Amino acid sequence: MNTLDTPLTLPNGQVLANRLLKSALSEALGNKHNAPDERLGRLYSTWSRGSYGLMITGNVMIDREQLGEPGNIVIEDERDLDALSRWAKSAQNSDGVIWAQLNHPGRQANPFALGHTPVAPSPIPAQLPGATTPRELRPAEIEEIIERFATAAAVCETAGFNGVQVHGAHGYLISQFLSPLANRREDDWGGDPERRMRFVLEVVRRVRGRVGPGFAVGIKLNSADFQRGGFTEDESQAVLAALADEGIDLIEVSGGTYESMAMSGSAAPSTRAREAYFLEYARTVRKLVGDIPLAVTGGFRTRDAMRRAVEAGECDVVGIGRPAITTPDAARLILEGQTEALTARQVRYGMRTLLGKIADLKTLDGVMDMSWHTDQIHRLGNGLHPDLNRGSVAATIAMIRRNGRTSFRTKRGGS
Repeated sequence: MNTLDTPLTLPNGQVLANRLLKSALSEALGNKHNAPDERLGRLYSTWSRGSYGLMITGNVMIDREQLGEPGNIVIEDERDLDALSRWAKSAQNSDGVIWAQLNHPGRQANPFALGHTPVAPSPIPAQLPGATTPRELRPAEIEEIIERFATAAAVCETAGFNGVQVHGAHGYLISQFLSPLANRREDDWGGDPERRMRFVLEVVRRVRGRVGPGFAVGIKLNSADFQRGGFTEDESQAVLAALADEGIDLIEVSGGTYESMAMSGSAAPSTRAREAYFLEYARTVRKLVGDIPLAVTGGFRTRDAMRRAVEAGECDVVGIGRPAITTPDAARLILEGQTEALTARQVRYGMRTLLGKIADLKTLDGVMDMSWHTDQIHRLGNGLHPDLNRGSVAATIAMIRRNGRTSFRTKRGGS
């Protein structure tokens, strides 16, 4: 029987020391050239002492013209190889394993960047405040983006990362190709579920073919989009069955988009009480993916729930998101039995009756929660401890300074 501290050998032979994952959290700590600096080194050096079996970075974009938010790291070539190598090494101070999460925002790109036009499978805007209509990608551009994913993965391998995770969830470009709401194409890249899944399969194939066998390739995929007419569980299962033959080393199950935030800390109290939001779905796909390990992220808070999920074989790896920000050594505390539950801070706006008359409170709360946690990530990157007493006003001011007019667009990946 596997336990939380049982090592896990991935299909490519890479070994994770235990079953706890620091899941992707968008750091937004790139410098003005979208390169990592000493802040990311401090942040991951701190997390590397937290005993996580695997750490996955936040959004690493593959095109500097298409950013999800200010401060994203971008890998297009080897121009920042030295800085990337220092970042990777910082996470391996305690023999940690670090993967870079590769992503393209598609229609969720920052719409206010000068000279920028979002691109997507089809010219359909996201159902978000202020969303703009993206330009439909031409077939040649789709091929170029696939190549960008592969190039970024090869650079990550050269830089010393242990693997990459392809981000196929949360409404970003790969997720857009999979969704019938966002992908209305009738060519080889859309029109039915088989053609809509072609993009993600080609990305994984190209990445796997560009890196060595000892370099891990994982994917984060939605169980569903939780939108009427969107990507369904049946379609997700079909994608996972197809991916099982493509050299995947770890599948992380998540769900939702920034239009329907099933993966967010703003989930309903009844959902949070269930802890693992997507564990039931993971049980249903066990046979489909064969021996490929499954990670489940979203909602885990108690040591008992994590232990039971792994011991029962419902998942192989437990992802820890927001609690890893306020408790950077969360995995060590769980593994050593020093805590029975992780604390997840949820920050909401006040004056709720008034705000509820002029805006959607769930959206506002989601934005505030992410901004507050981003503030804490930036404190860790600056060598400071988390400030658990930081209020919503301070978080709002910091959010506006970071993002300007994009502040109230929910663009952050991960968790």
